[in-house]
Amino acid sequence: MEKRKMTFALAFCNRGFMPGELIYGAREDMIKAVTDAGYDYIAMDAELTRYGGIETRDEGMLYAKWLKQHEGEYDGVIFSMPIFADENGAITALQDAGVPILMQAYPDEIGKMDFAHRRDAFCGKFSVTDVFTQYQVPFTVLKPHVVHPLSEKFAENLRDFAAICRVVNGMKRFTIGCIGARTTAFKTTRFDEVGLQKNGITVESFDLSELIFKVNEKQMMTLLFWQK
Repeated sequence: MEKRKMTFALAFCNRGFMPGELIYGAREDMIKAVTDAGYDYIAMDAELTRYGGIETRDEGMLYAKWLKQHEGEYDGVIFSMPIFADENGAITALQDAGVPILMQAYPDEIGKMDFAHRRDAFCGKFSVTDVFTQYQVPFTVLKPHVVHPLSEKFAENLRDFAAICRVVNGMKRFTIGCIGARTTAFKTTRFDEVGLQKNGITVESFDLSELIFKVNEKQMMTLLFWQK
């Protein structure tokens, strides 16, 4: 069976007093960026919300329902901010996404700061990520703070985000073995087992002396076999 390409669900923001027409261009940019990088995408029908973006809580709930309907078809969500985002719609849409979320914001352009072209996504990204932090919804931000989807830097961001998705999704319902207890002198190696378990990662401890015994026993049996 052919392996499915890594797929991103695309989401776009909107805000009443900002130039919503810019969202249409962002949709085209993001689709091109994702497909050119060798990934696949899914996107909610642009006709379902104003300018195809998410602004109100109702639009956020609509997007969240759409995500749920497509659960298992996407590895991560790219939340694109071509303009200043409405954080209420954003958090309603993505608080239960259950996969990594990449926050992408457009840079403003010199000479295009009038009402019809000004984006102000630089500031909007701070607002959205602050609210996501308050709600304790994990998200990914990569440098630079604002980046155009068709730039080489965003292509790098996509590669990094794809790697994040592989690790995060691959470690759900994951069990790791911890061999031996840490030594008292190395408190920097402490970790939170309960915190890991809340994220679906189970830790099983193995006594180091027992492991050494089993290794030595195996080596002795191998030696006796060859002597025979």
